Amino acid sequence: SSLGGIAALSEVLSALPANFPAPIIIVQHLQPFYKSQLDEILNRRTALTVKWAEQGERLCAGNVYLAPPDYHVMILPPGIIALSHSEKVQFVRPSANTLFDSVAAYYGERAIAVVLTGAGSDGASGVQAIKHCGGKVLVQNMRTSQAFGMPGAALKTGCVDFTLSLRIIARALVSLVMVNGASQFFCPTQEKPAS
Repeated sequence: SSLGGIAALSEVLSALPANFPAPIIIVQHLQPFYKSQLDEILNRRTALTVKWAEQGERLCAGNVYLAPPDYHVMILPPGIIALSHSEKVQFVRPSANTLFDSVAAYYGERAIAVVLTGAGSDGASGVQAIKHCGGKVLVQNMRTSQAFGMPGAALKTGCVDFTLSLRIIARALVSLVMVNGASQFFCPTQEKPAS
C-alpha cells in the first residue's frame, strides 16, 4: 500500500483475530528520511504483534512484519527475512513486487497477496508471480481505495481472485487461512535438534 495505506492497514489488521495462523509481511511506501512510527500506530489497533522486519529473523504466525523504510524485504527458505538496499524497483523501495516474488517462490500455492490503496503500479508484476505459483490475490476495490493505482494495476494483470471492499478483506483472509492445521502451512516449522 501507499497513499491511504495506513488507515487501510489499520482497518484490516484490527479485524484479524489474535490467533491468526499466518505471518503477515507489509510493504507500505514511507518517506526514508523520517522516523516512522507505523509499528506503534498499528500495534495500538490490532491483537497481533506488529514489528519492523529484521535481517535473518524467522517468520512466525501471529506476527506482522513491516518493511523498514528504504529497504526491500524478501522471504528466503526456510521462512527467513532478508533485507536489501538494492536499487529501487519501479521507482520504489521497499517494493511489493520484490516481496511478492520471494513469497511466491517460498510459499508457492500457500501464498496470498493483498494489494491495498496506493498510487503507482507497485505489486502488479508480483501478483502475477503469486498467481502463477497457485497462490491467491486479493485487491481493495475502487470505491474504498483512496488511490486505486496499485489495486487497479494488479487488477489489469488478470491475476486477481477477489476485488473486495476494505471491510471484507480481513474476513476473506480469515476464511483463506483459518482452517484446521493452517499454521503448519503458513508458518515455518521449527527444526528439531538432532538427538
